[in-house]
Amino acid sequence: MQAVILSAGKSTRTYPLTITKPKPLLKVANKPIIIHTLESLVGIVDEVIIIVGYKKENIISYLGDTFKAMKIKYVTQKSQTGTGSALACAKDFLSNKFLVMMGDDIYSKKDILKCTKYPYAVVGCKVKEPSNFGVYVIGNGFVKDLIEKPKRFVSEIANTGLYLLDRKIFGLLGEIKKSERNEYELTSAIRLLANEQEVRCITTTKWYPIGYPWDLLRVDRILRNKKNSIGENTKINGSVINSSIGDNCFIEGKILNSIIMDNTIIKDSFIEDSVIGSNVNFQGTIISKRGIIKNVNGKDIKVEKLGAVIGDNVKASNANVTNGAMIWPDKTICNCVIDKDVY
Repeated sequence: MQAVILSAGKSTRTYPLTITKPKPLLKVANKPIIIHTLESLVGIVDEVIIIVGYKKENIISYLGDTFKAMKIKYVTQKSQTGTGSALACAKDFLSNKFLVMMGDDIYSKKDILKCTKYPYAVVGCKVKEPSNFGVYVIGNGFVKDLIEKPKRFVSEIANTGLYLLDRKIFGLLGEIKKSERNEYELTSAIRLLANEQEVRCITTTKWYPIGYPWDLLRVDRILRNKKNSIGENTKINGSVINSSIGDNCFIEGKILNSIIMDNTIIKDSFIEDSVIGSNVNFQGTIISKRGIIKNVNGKDIKVEKLGAVIGDNVKASNANVTNGAMIWPDKTICNCVIDKDVY
């Protein structure tokens, strides 16, 4: 069997972390998201086709041509015109039955195996706020409809973006029109498929979508099971509590409930509930706050608890960061209080 992983997007919602790297390479529990995805496919598929676009050279150079006996092929989506057109890029390389997955979500291997038992299948997950998702309307275990971000309640089963399909989907992709977002949506073709065929809906509780930088903290905590994850060649002079520390880091001070990416130096610092990128040199304090409102792409998002999000290559000394501030890559900060985003 084959699998297609859609990984071409620019992922502006996870800025500043994805200004310098594609989202599938962001780490949770000290592994890039896409490695978690590939590991879930081992023993199920023999070839993975990754649709790449934004900073594709980073993904290609990191993964290479194989992963644990699975062949990897890369196909470029030249223009970002939606998940439907992304899957269509793989048409010439796919045989009759294949999985489709999002490159910035993490899935359960058990759910993937369940999908393979049916001619057509999707995975849905019960969510608290279905109006934020595309949701499946289910009858007798089969998809009856798929509605994007419904304004009134129709279902609490969110579309996770994991599908078991065959080549029939490409004919349906040729029938759809652009959505309100001016994109060709794969979900539009899934809806048409469900009108013609029985599409089984597998429900799960183990779907870990990563839409915003702070989602990394939540997923990281779940995957680590609240234990520390410490990378290779990392030295710690202080205390690390419920956190992930990447490779080749030096940590001096106290790190609490945070993610520190690779090759980062933290000196004489206190940091909590934060995501700090790669090649950062930080000295100071980051204090978390509850109930922060962050504006992302013009939309206000309430964040339960956040210290800071710091992009790659930032240098900060004697810095006091508060109020969930986000610092863009390559900034130099000295002797100041940062209580708002730094672009």
